[in-house]
Amino acid sequence: MFRTCSIGAAVIILTLSIGGGTPPGAVRAAAAASISQSRSDPISDLLEVPVSTCDAASGFDDAARRNGDSVRTMSWSPFGRAEKGWAIYAPHVARAIGTHCAPESTGFAAALARWQVRRGFTGDGRTDVATLMSMKGEWQAARPYVALRASGVCPAPPASTGLTRLSAEEGYLGKSVEVRSDVARAYRRMLIAAKAELPELAEDPQLLRVFSGYRSPAYDDARCARDGNCGGVVRAKCSVHRTGQALDLVVGAAPGFSVDSSADANRLHQSQGRAYRWLLANAERFGFVNYSFEPWHWEWIGDGARPDTPQMQQVANR
Repeated sequence: MFRTCSIGAAVIILTLSIGGGTPPGAVRAAAAASISQSRSDPISDLLEVPVSTCDAASGFDDAARRNGDSVRTMSWSPFGRAEKGWAIYAPHVARAIGTHCAPESTGFAAALARWQVRRGFTGDGRTDVATLMSMKGEWQAARPYVALRASGVCPAPPASTGLTRLSAEEGYLGKSVEVRSDVARAYRRMLIAAKAELPELAEDPQLLRVFSGYRSPAYDDARCARDGNCGGVVRAKCSVHRTGQALDLVVGAAPGFSVDSSADANRLHQSQGRAYRWLLANAERFGFVNYSFEPWHWEWIGDGARPDTPQMQQVANR
């Protein structure tokens, strides 16, 4: 079951024009058309009145029931691998639509309906595959590296002089990890904030420590050749870790799994943890965005959630 969890309503999304999706003009037109509907239509009201409670949104009982089922049973393949349900992504979805309500609530359905209408979908408040894949597109668009790779560019690694070795207290189980120096500074600012705002860090000091940062192209190539599992959803041929801007952070692990296990049971456990939910709500304050398939993976795109490198800036400004 899902616990009600407060998630900040402010959402900062860097939208990249890389093809696909609904054009902004079409979204505005759809929203305007919806507003012009009869005032008895709950969707029209939703565009102007924020959802304030989780169980008092009228007209969404059926959508709430369907969402409560689909969160555990819907068949889809968001990242090329078949998955059952979308519970792993529920915190991401809740943040995207600006609600603290659980998926099986009418408040969640009402907030989702508002999100759907503003993007040109039928605002029925149901979490179908098309809706969730559109959200996934926005989450991916917030990662400039995705567009960079789509354009055929695999960036060169930073100079060794631009890297900083994290302390033993910052690396998971004392592991030696290097990242870009500006990324290290941003990570340390974020960690200070997390320690002040997240009591769980005192209970488990390994939470939010780094278990992977900069990885040289030669290292990744050797690992690809050894394991033969690159080019898929779990491991990329041209990893963003080569930039020194990616951090793999400890956000817990399900019993019997490692902190970087991509097994659905482990990712579900991580996505329901307080550390991950804190990151979703706060990491962008420090310039970090998440790869939603991996709760532990965070990419630094510059202070103020702007792309940092010239290559990434060029892609983001297209």
